[in-house]
Amino acid sequence: MSAESERNRLPFEPNKKRQKPPKAKAQTPIVKEESDKEAKRKPPFTKEEMAIPQVVSQRMVRRVAWLCGVPTILGILTLVVSYLLIVYADIKLPPLLVLLVNMGLFGLGVLGITYGVLSASWEEQRVGTLIGWSEFTTNFGRMVAGWRETRQKKV
Repeated sequence: MSAESERNRLPFEPNKKRQKPPKAKAQTPIVKEESDKEAKRKPPFTKEEMAIPQVVSQRMVRRVAWLCGVPTILGILTLVVSYLLIVYADIKLPPLLVLLVNMGLFGLGVLGITYGVLSASWEEQRVGTLIGWSEFTTNFGRMVAGWRETRQKKV
């Protein structure tokens, strides 16, 4: 290689181009019968059967939007209002108070995500109640039962 082409070469680029190996001839795939192990590995449900129905997911999103969105917006407004009170109204607010109120509202927003998902009815035909406490207890029980079942399978 010349000096000029050596300078233009990237550090990871090989010095010589390697020959591509010849392509293997296409062979017909050998179909083997499923063994018992392979049959056991197949999931019992398809992806479509395991997916959350559209009606239920929209119900969850609406609840999360309200239960997470409202406290989060209030948390942002807390910062803006406290700034305006300090700068324009000369009201001295303790920074710790502003921090605690803000953290509390953002914390409620995080809890709102969880409660919004768990308080929605997971049954397609049943809408559920406005507050959703009975749905929350039912769905939380299902979730805990799933965790316990998974833990027992691992042991």
